[in-house]
Amino acid sequence: MTIELTDSLKNLLQETATQLKGAARRHFQAQTVISLGYGGQLLAQKELGWDRNTIRKGIKELSSGINCVDNYSGRGRSKAEENLPNLLEDIKKLVDSQSQTDPSFKSQRLYTRLSASEVRKLLIEKVGYSDEELPTSETIRIKLNDLGYKLKRVAKVQPQKKFPKRTQSLSS
Repeated sequence: MTIELTDSLKNLLQETATQLKGAARRHFQAQTVISLGYGGQLLAQKELGWDRNTIRKGIKELSSGINCVDNYSGRGRSKAEENLPNLLEDIKKLVDSQSQTDPSFKSQRLYTRLSASEVRKLLIEKVGYSDEELPTSETIRIKLNDLGYKLKRVAKVQPQKKFPKRTQSLSS
């Protein structure tokens, strides 16, 4: 006995599944597949676009009564400081000699003349990092901002306006 899925039933099942997250979603998908009967996993994969591994995980959770813990915080790329623990200290050493405080003393910001790509080149040349292990210059720019440095362009010298010379009148 197979159940035929109408378009309205497909939409209802898909919308309900997208509103649920984690274990609740897996439980819903597993219960739906179990109610579909034999071949329900394949039917759910083809007609609803559900992943069969997720469905299997949900069925195991239902039968055992134990929910799997999702490790969302463990996903993604680790920070550059975790892979290179001395990176921030090395950046500070290089940039401190090329930086100055805010001349108006309105903020604690440090202004530097070095760009992020120049800092990256100096890390390779002077400190001994390899090109492959260092993050991109965009990441180094973000690290510089986090450390309190701000790239300040040197203002070009503005030509002074030519004022007309005062002429003394010869009226006596």
